[in-house]
Amino acid sequence: MPTKRGRKPTGKPRATRATASLPPEVYRTLQDIAKQKKVSVAWVIRDATEKYVEQQWPLLERASQGG
Repeated sequence: MPTKRGRKPTGKPRATRATASLPPEVYRTLQDIAKQKKVSVAWVIRDATEKYVEQQWPLLERASQGG
């Protein structure tokens, strides 16, 4: 019997995919960071984006958590 492919359901809503073009030197830096942390470039971008949003709109995070 063939096995199902993909991820197990987590109960969280699926992420929205975004596309961005980056200068080559920025992408190389992201690759270096990812390699150093042993994570994917996508993880580094998500982490940086979450921190940026939290810094720019600190009340947005608290409001979305009901706080």
